[in-house]
Amino acid sequence: MQKITGISINLHNLSNNLSGLSRGLSHVCRKRDFYQKHRECHSQKGAPQKLEDIIETRRNQARRSIVVQVYSENSFPELHSYCSQFGCIVGAHHYGINQYGENLNYILVEFAEVEEALEAVRSSGFVREAQVLPVQSSFMYFGKGASRKPSQNAKLASVNGTNVASNEELHEWLQVASSMDDQLKILYNATKLNDLGTRMRFLAAQQIENALSGMFPFARATPFGSSVNGFGKLGCDLDLILELDNIHRSNASSRLIFHSKELTDARHQVQKCMERIGDVMELFLPGISNVRRILRARVPIIKYRHEFLDLEVDLSMSNTSGLYMSELLYLYGELDERVRPLTFAIRRWAHTVSLTNSVAGRWITNFSLTALVVFFLQQLKKPIVPSINYLVGKATPGDTRVTIDGINCTFARDLQNIDFRKTNEDSLGSLLFQFFEFYSHFDFANRAINLNEAKNTLKPDFSPMYIVNPFEISLNVSKNVSLEEVEHFRMEVREAAWILDSLVEKSTVTPWGLLSLLLKGPATVPRRPMLDVRKLFEVVDSDPEDPAEELSAEEKVPGAKDKHQTNVLERR
Repeated sequence: MQKITGISINLHNLSNNLSGLSRGLSHVCRKRDFYQKHRECHSQKGAPQKLEDIIETRRNQARRSIVVQVYSENSFPELHSYCSQFGCIVGAHHYGINQYGENLNYILVEFAEVEEALEAVRSSGFVREAQVLPVQSSFMYFGKGASRKPSQNAKLASVNGTNVASNEELHEWLQVASSMDDQLKILYNATKLNDLGTRMRFLAAQQIENALSGMFPFARATPFGSSVNGFGKLGCDLDLILELDNIHRSNASSRLIFHSKELTDARHQVQKCMERIGDVMELFLPGISNVRRILRARVPIIKYRHEFLDLEVDLSMSNTSGLYMSELLYLYGELDERVRPLTFAIRRWAHTVSLTNSVAGRWITNFSLTALVVFFLQQLKKPIVPSINYLVGKATPGDTRVTIDGINCTFARDLQNIDFRKTNEDSLGSLLFQFFEFYSHFDFANRAINLNEAKNTLKPDFSPMYIVNPFEISLNVSKNVSLEEVEHFRMEVREAAWILDSLVEKSTVTPWGLLSLLLKGPATVPRRPMLDVRKLFEVVDSDPEDPAEELSAEEKVPGAKDKHQTNVLERR
């Protein structure tokens, strides 16, 4: 009798186990289907997506996601178990923020379907012990409650996913690299904006959309600039463009027309609208603080900080050309795999020697630096990227873009339609040296940099540096740069070329290669002054011992330039 009872119990347990297995298989199948769809959304290797398609994919990710503050990353198994009641969790990422001296932990949870994320939001509550504004959002925290059995299969895709490598760590990695090419690739991969950082930026955009959707159901907040163009680094600021209506929405045939307020003075109306939106953000939206309205600028913006995402954000409403500029830079980054690592290295170097500054002013901006890199790559005897006019000529009717201000931003956006043939196989290290050498001889006093035509043209005014705006060719994107900073740039590129030429072959030197540019300089190799002051006064002195004697790299090291065109940049 006891044996029969035991068999009965075992059969009952087996039945429960099979039922649980069935549910588990169903859960796995849903995940499999989701990832299949996810893979289909991404083009195969050799056929990259358009930026606008990537943006739409990221927007859908944000709609399926929530951000939950937790005690630590170890809270995830229980959080996973709790959130699984709302739907299938397909991914989760942990990140930490140090706020006011306190380490705070957050987990970004992505569901398989938008409705599942909405169900999680609808089921959430508010603090009962205090009076709060009952605003629903995708940001919440995991409170105390009835304990649940932690999920056994709960795994975080990343832990501390937004942490930036310290300078010490980065320098150590660069020092042990096998070549300058590896150094540039290590720098790029260690500092570029990662998947989690991009997800967080689209969540910030979604929050603005949701807040305005009651009055503006077609409102769209879109990240642009470094957050999406492939040139962004970890921790970079977020630029958002807010459109209150989708101009591409197909409703021209409708006979029912909304009554609407007329815009008599568009700029003034935008300023007033942004002022009210700033009030809504400051008063009601969780996580948003330090709201500053800069409405009298050429492009009115709202600046704010998002505490839950650790982001500094600039929100504008009349800068759609900025989004199209992001598409252009993204395209250049996709045309050749060397473009982005080279740009990252030059930006890092420029920051090290104080050519760029986080505060707006007379300094060269990162955008201007990127334009300098693209122009240099256009000027090579064997160009690596084409002119903008070439891209315009390859555009199809579907690539036509004109802003509300009438600015034509049309160019080819599909890489498969751009049959630009390049034969340049120079290494990254060689290109870095050539960049410094190219601009050490560039005539900034008389010539303008024109990416549209891929050539330098006569400057139309006396700006110290003139980079033609690709979309508004009558404007200078580097108009802010002072004469002092242009001279500073010329001196630094000359010195950088000299340092690389002097140190690149010395395997025993510490630091070496790119690292020698990212530090103040090796103590064993003195830096030569870039200007012989005596020449200003025409003083003749042939003292060969004087370190101020200005010699070219070729004079100091015979055949150096030729060596650089081969494999001089590989460590020996």
